[in-house]
Amino acid sequence: MPTSPRRTSGPVERVSLGQAETALVDQYTGLVRLAYLILPVTLSRHRRVLVAHALVQRALPGLWRCSGRDTTARVPAQRGGGGASGSGWLLLRVLRAALAYERRPRGWPKRLPPPRALRVMLPVVWGLRLFPRAGGVDEVTLGQACAQARPAARAAFVLRRLDGLTDPRIEELLTAAGAEQPQEAVRASHRLEAVAGKAAEALLRSREFDACTVQTRPTDLLRRRRRVRLVWIAVGLIVLSATVLTGLEAKGGRSAPSAGPATTRAGDLVRAPAQEWSDTARVDFTAWPARGARTTDRELLNRALSAWASPPRGVRVTSAPATSTGPPGRAPRLLYAGDVDGRAVVLLHDGERVVHYGEPLSGDRGAPRSVHFARADNAGVTTAAALALRRDDGRIRYLTAPWIARTQTRDLLRPDAPNRPLKVSPDGLTAPVRGPVAGGSCDTWPVLWLRSSSRIVEKHAFLVSDLGDLLPVHLTYTPLPGSGAPARQPREVISPRALRGWARTACRLPELGTGARSVNVWDFAEQNLPESAGRAVWSCARATTWRGPGRVLLQLTAPATGDGGAARVVARARSTAACGRFGQHVVASTTWRADSGRRYVLAAGSREVTGIDASGDVSASGSGRTFAEPAPRGARVQVRARLSGGGTLAPVGAGPGAGR
Repeated sequence: MPTSPRRTSGPVERVSLGQAETALVDQYTGLVRLAYLILPVTLSRHRRVLVAHALVQRALPGLWRCSGRDTTARVPAQRGGGGASGSGWLLLRVLRAALAYERRPRGWPKRLPPPRALRVMLPVVWGLRLFPRAGGVDEVTLGQACAQARPAARAAFVLRRLDGLTDPRIEELLTAAGAEQPQEAVRASHRLEAVAGKAAEALLRSREFDACTVQTRPTDLLRRRRRVRLVWIAVGLIVLSATVLTGLEAKGGRSAPSAGPATTRAGDLVRAPAQEWSDTARVDFTAWPARGARTTDRELLNRALSAWASPPRGVRVTSAPATSTGPPGRAPRLLYAGDVDGRAVVLLHDGERVVHYGEPLSGDRGAPRSVHFARADNAGVTTAAALALRRDDGRIRYLTAPWIARTQTRDLLRPDAPNRPLKVSPDGLTAPVRGPVAGGSCDTWPVLWLRSSSRIVEKHAFLVSDLGDLLPVHLTYTPLPGSGAPARQPREVISPRALRGWARTACRLPELGTGARSVNVWDFAEQNLPESAGRAVWSCARATTWRGPGRVLLQLTAPATGDGGAARVVARARSTAACGRFGQHVVASTTWRADSGRRYVLAAGSREVTGIDASGDVSASGSGRTFAEPAPRGARVQVRARLSGGGTLAPVGAGPGAGR
């Protein structure tokens, strides 16, 4: 028999309108914050702000007395545990409304908004966009993690950290609010808490998630002007039709030409102040000032904007993976306009994409006009540090961010070689740099070594590498886990150990594909090889894409006993969370041949692995994070790792076959 939702005992709370109003005023900010964080992330920030306020204000009872079905569960008290009468009742009402916002009855048309969304169409703000003030890197990271969690998990996270509720009470409250699988939501909220760390409460109270302290910006002024113009055209057509129908105009009146779609013009482009990057918490493309010798060339800028909005025939349009090529939804930001190596180049940014426009100079019969789109949402200090402005004959000119104080180059394949100086113009345009994949052979891999200005961060240097995209990828390194120490975090590729780790991986970068924002090499295990053949290092190279999913290469680097000391790939995987923040457990295996000719099955796992089991042509078990057993030639072996917290773990991807 089906079971009804679990209820808690206790008297049914009766709440008067006056009590509810008092509680609403007292807890208004916290309730709006809760609703804002629970609402679906598919809504724009502007709409989430308005809907959050609407849900809280509509939580008041419609009659003078309200009780019964809304309080059949014991509602935990608000902050501090006491709270005025009615605060727990309101909390349950807001929680239930926010969780049910996207719920659709069976048979409800998919094209129509959910019923609750239709009931909270108001309030509406005309001419302004409202959104919470931007926080720092930690707040953005927490926001991205919350976006991947279920609404009920986000609710449990907020109730624990801000309302101080225990897990059993949170589960009761979610059950009373109609949430599905409340126990799973509570468990998922602990994973969110692990992302936020000890600063979870401070992050949740930050302005990034405060829907009561908002910024205002005008809506797309050009779109409003276009709509007003279309309205006047429609009114004119109606008047003209009425005039013709009443016989006040003679026949044969010439019809007015149709109005084409309006486009953004050069005068509408947004330009950041020259020093804004040094006085903002949002150090990204929005802080880039307009640079270049042709930032006032309205004809060039208008051609670039027209090619973006409606590319004419002859304009070559390309895009990075999963990048929209649609027209701008608002006035873009101008980043650069100038002549570079025989072409006029314009760089624009619309908040989510960087758009590169190029055209030959007057009289030049070179390459045709082109528009390239690249994703740049949630870029930061390192991922918005440079753009590949011009490619010519295997060489690249970069435009560096205004916060880059020093630019050099180095060869990833030569970790002991020093950095080399690189000339940079006052506008941030570098001298030509050889591209790493231009020659076809991997005898060198040039990268940019960049140091941020001390005005935003002290002694911060990092590496970026070209992979054929407009935005170079940020390179990081995670060292081997320490004994008994907390899990290591990715760090910049500056130390000799990090440079040596990247030297054995650099030539594999093209295998990770395009569309990546960062690539991290994680040395997750070290193993003593059989027959005293030395120590091998297991590593995972993960390319995190702008879309989110990653691509990984599992590698084994053995001593120079025939492999030449180079890493070889033992497994591959695409669209995976493995080797990242949300995939911290990994195990890999391969076969290996010793100098004696004898073959072995090798396996190794990350820090939470306590044992490895093999089955198939080799059946054996071992404790610890590494495994080595003799194996016949061509053996087919499956391994699984045992984790310290219980459960097992399968290898990432599939091995490429026998070893050396």
